[in-house]
Amino acid sequence: MQKILILLLIILMSISCSSKSSDANSENKITVWHVQSADIQGAIFNRAKDRFLKEYPDYTVDMNAMKSDAYKTQIQIAVGANSAPDIFVTWGGGTMLNYIKANKIIDLTPYMSQNGFSNKFIPASLLQVSVDDKIYAVPVEAVTIAMVFYNKKLFEENGWTVPTTLTELESLCDKMLAKGIKPFALANKTKWPASMIYMSLVQRIGGTKVFYDAANRVNGGSFENPAFIEAAKKFVEWVDKGYFNEGFNGLDYNTGQGRALMYTGKTAMEINGSFLTISMLSENPDFFNNNLDAFIFPAIEGSKANPKELIGSAGDMFYCISSTSKNPDMAFKLLERFVDDQAVKENLDIGIIPPIKNASPEGTISKKIAAAVNEAPAIQLWYDQYLPPELAQVHMDTLQAVIGKTMTPEEACKQLEAKALELLGPSSK
Repeated sequence: MQKILILLLIILMSISCSSKSSDANSENKITVWHVQSADIQGAIFNRAKDRFLKEYPDYTVDMNAMKSDAYKTQIQIAVGANSAPDIFVTWGGGTMLNYIKANKIIDLTPYMSQNGFSNKFIPASLLQVSVDDKIYAVPVEAVTIAMVFYNKKLFEENGWTVPTTLTELESLCDKMLAKGIKPFALANKTKWPASMIYMSLVQRIGGTKVFYDAANRVNGGSFENPAFIEAAKKFVEWVDKGYFNEGFNGLDYNTGQGRALMYTGKTAMEINGSFLTISMLSENPDFFNNNLDAFIFPAIEGSKANPKELIGSAGDMFYCISSTSKNPDMAFKLLERFVDDQAVKENLDIGIIPPIKNASPEGTISKKIAAAVNEAPAIQLWYDQYLPPELAQVHMDTLQAVIGKTMTPEEACKQLEAKALELLGPSSK
């Protein structure tokens, strides 16, 4: 009997030691969730991870790349259950603000101030991750803006020139239709791609201020402002004219169903964020290198809006550290590798402009983005990221319904304003 008790005691001690060892190992593990599932950019993160592990061989890094729409659901569940990864991405705006209010992410200001690390970044990128003068995320990825991407080979073959006004753009679209080519590719199953077009129209009609006032409930701002309604009407007009491919509300952006239309010459253009180039370079490098070019969304004649204002992000995805992380110090050291000199060089080599001071892009499109950003008096963050998640969802749902012809522009704007009033309160005068 005594021998049995001794044996049991040994087993229990062994289990206890094993458990402690396992716990210790888990403290040396850093988990990362990001959405760069394209091989070409995901590889940059993996090499940054390798540089970290070479310096800190006692650690392990679990790097998980996800599709962006699936990620949005999974990260909400993980954060809500206090089981978020050590490092995860946010697009900023209302979602990040919710994380801050709920103490789900840590204040990175002390880390960013070490060795002047924050001085690496362009000021606009830090503004997008700062609340009350505290920095809550690291701007890791590209400076991205909404642009009109086009097949320059089709343009050259048909003698088409880049439009500088909306009238010229519409005239060009009519010429394309006459040739049997749909002007724009659109895959809007996930709802946000159509927002790229709508945001661009709103900005050119009413300027950045009209959205800022409505979203922040100041200066009498309202989502029923005529600029929002007029932009939706123009979008519907383009749908009625046949400027978009058939079945656009059922096509999936993530699987490249819209981009495939450009590769095959069935459509000539696509209005989207400049992150589109990374997908194209990964999927079809020949098309990217030989056929792709871009221009800034054109001005609208008679509008008082500044045509140099842009839609986009001065850092695109931003990287937070979870408040449940067991080792935030080492998590931040890993984040530093994501924006070290080698990572910056590798991003520039594939046409990505990191939000780093003095980053000098080489590609034609990258140079256009850099020039536009340098001249922009304002860069409006994407609506679906700036707005609180519930309000952003109403924006995307109603816009999809408008271009699907099941809701009028007036009804959509009324619904969006009603939800803004419910969530954010009345607009001050």
